[in-house]
Amino acid sequence: MIIQMQLIDGKAVAEQVKQEIAEQVATMMENGMKRPHLAAILVGHDGGSETYVAAKVKACAVCGFKSTLIRFESDVTEKELLQKIAELNNDPDVDGFIVQLPLPKHINEQHIIEAIDYRKDVDGFHPINVGRMSIGLPCFVSATPYGIMELLRRYNIETRGKKCVVLGRSNIVGKPMAMLLMQKSNPGNCTVTVCHSNTVNIKEECRQADIIIAALGQPEFVTADMVKPGAVVIDVGTTRIPDETKKSGFRLSGDVKFDEVAPLCSYITPVPGGVGPMTICSLMKNTLLAGQKAIYR
Repeated sequence: MIIQMQLIDGKAVAEQVKQEIAEQVATMMENGMKRPHLAAILVGHDGGSETYVAAKVKACAVCGFKSTLIRFESDVTEKELLQKIAELNNDPDVDGFIVQLPLPKHINEQHIIEAIDYRKDVDGFHPINVGRMSIGLPCFVSATPYGIMELLRRYNIETRGKKCVVLGRSNIVGKPMAMLLMQKSNPGNCTVTVCHSNTVNIKEECRQADIIIAALGQPEFVTADMVKPGAVVIDVGTTRIPDETKKSGFRLSGDVKFDEVAPLCSYITPVPGGVGPMTICSLMKNTLLAGQKAIYR
């Protein structure tokens, strides 16, 4: 059986989506509406967080949004952070905002997430948005799962009736991904299995899957002997591996051993350039919806 493997180009799709958003923003401006405004809170100087936030600010410019970056040192107190969140909640000019995770150990992330006004929670982490998503109501869907659904949609990948294995059960990717794929929608209507660190026989589970979403944060976890020929593999992993040959001093590794898995697949996302760019453009999409008051008035 000869399989024609197709690479899912998240970077190209993300650029296309950002251009579509920019066109909608231009129309909003012509109709006298205000420019969508995204604010981001960054605590400390974590390398990964710095990179992500810089990319988000850059994407705002491409989409025609106004953006504000608010920085705190890593010794900021939870109280100070909550005060800033209250300020943003009450600022009529700010349509949506995010608090870049992870936060320093002394700050309770859940307190922070729940303090954000769900109508401005463009990361889609607030329990109200998570709850609405789980029962199929309009809401802000968390950016990575939203981005993956968009890739499946734009590549016309058939999901109905397919067996899908989600590797990982995080609140940010695994759980929402499983919810979205089992809903009565397109993409969706999958039979979903969620595997995690306590799953017995992960290999067998994966081998039966038509679609594998790998979101464990374990570099090169998915190997060729776990993938059936013709499967669709979506790699969410982005682990920084020290690499002296790179200018940055590291390379990004996905959760899939790409070189040996790719020849078996009908579709596969690379790392980098697959899911990552889609996560950022999904955040832009949520910000647009917030600016248009399309979900919450």
